[in-house]
Amino acid sequence: MTKKSAPHIPHAVSGAYPLRPGNRVNPLVDGEPAFRRICEAVEGASRSVWVTVAFIARAFEMPDARGSLFDVLERAAERGVDVRALFWSEPEIEEQIADEEHFPAGEESFGFLEARGSKIRVRWDRVPKFCQHQKSWIVDAGQIGEVSFVGGINLDVGSLVPPGHPEDSSIPDGKGIHDIYLEVQGPSASDVAHNFVQRWNEASEREAKHGAYPSLAEADDLEFPSVPSAVAGTTPVQITRSILPGLYRDDRPAPGLPGPGHPIAQGDFSIREQYLAAIGAARSTIYFENQLLLCPDIIAALHAALERGVDVTVLVPRVTMPEVVAAREHPLAKPVFDSLACLGDSERFTFAALAKDRGEGRYEDVYVHAKFAAIDDGWATIGSANTMFRSFKGDSELNASFWDEEIVRRLRVQLLQEHLEEDTSALDDRTALARYREVALANRDRRARGGPMQGQVFAIDPARWAMED
Repeated sequence: MTKKSAPHIPHAVSGAYPLRPGNRVNPLVDGEPAFRRICEAVEGASRSVWVTVAFIARAFEMPDARGSLFDVLERAAERGVDVRALFWSEPEIEEQIADEEHFPAGEESFGFLEARGSKIRVRWDRVPKFCQHQKSWIVDAGQIGEVSFVGGINLDVGSLVPPGHPEDSSIPDGKGIHDIYLEVQGPSASDVAHNFVQRWNEASEREAKHGAYPSLAEADDLEFPSVPSAVAGTTPVQITRSILPGLYRDDRPAPGLPGPGHPIAQGDFSIREQYLAAIGAARSTIYFENQLLLCPDIIAALHAALERGVDVTVLVPRVTMPEVVAAREHPLAKPVFDSLACLGDSERFTFAALAKDRGEGRYEDVYVHAKFAAIDDGWATIGSANTMFRSFKGDSELNASFWDEEIVRRLRVQLLQEHLEEDTSALDDRTALARYREVALANRDRRARGGPMQGQVFAIDPARWAMED
């Protein structure tokens, strides 16, 4: 730890990757800046580019006329860079999640790559009944300047937006998305590479017909990193995961650690551990931006935090996934929704959503897809994990947590500037989130009258969230 950290917030101890000092981190808010920076890193790659992909829309294109994901990756491969992509494959995707696109294993995807004469190497990976939900990039693994990106932004049209969400006729109404990535350079970037190698070498579909491109032999296995990247900054970072038991068996230790490594065959649930540890240690404020809040353990921990005087603010999409709306009817889900509703009994709890005021009483929803938490202006986590049960013990996820008061505070100021259209840099975290609550409640009332909003944030009722709109 450094003097800039929040030492009262513990790190996870159960997963594969340790807390590592000496990193440089750069939060990237919203899809346009995030993908622009990722493309710059790919275009500067000298040795390798590795990426994990969950959802991808065929119409998605990178910023600044760079073309599709495949265009960006293939240009790097044409330069002789080792380019590899792990795609989620789920033949029954419509039963899991409606209206989403991915790039599954099979003759169609394989033929798409063949027709392009693609030089990238591809394997497909599946989690039966769940999702390979990681969205990571690793550039020049094991080389000087190695850099990784960890987050949750999907490759879809609505994600490619600038901060502030200006009106854009190319994005369907209500489909603009707010999201976050984290750039990591330093020792913890090597842990992101380790995760990729572990998944790549044991990708579930690799031996199936059309499960590896151009072939299993040509999309060959990778060596695990043995030495972490050099120190690049002063920020402590820990990479955490959700991995179900039995998916992978090669438990080679993380870079620089003595063997044997974490018993990956038993799974990895360090994201859940880290969330609960951080919430349990919170002293003043908890701020979430997340697509979902439906984990009983997390909700119980938030109740406990409120009882000991912590202010809790949660930003979610006003209209959530149809699958979550349907879950309200399930008897086993009722206690979770009831517990969420009870959070609203506390005046320390704020539940909010985002929308752009387009004038004349028209409000365009901004879909909150971020998977971000900040506590006490000193610790934060950014990744792919939603705060729901299946993200902690089902879907494969990847998060990066960091301890740095300067960067967490700066990110809080940036986010509140976007959501409130106010500068909170002179305020401490408790005062800033009290102002957030004040603006959100006022905007709720203004919307009810069809009046103009300040910024984008408005309060919603947790007891009515995930009901039919």
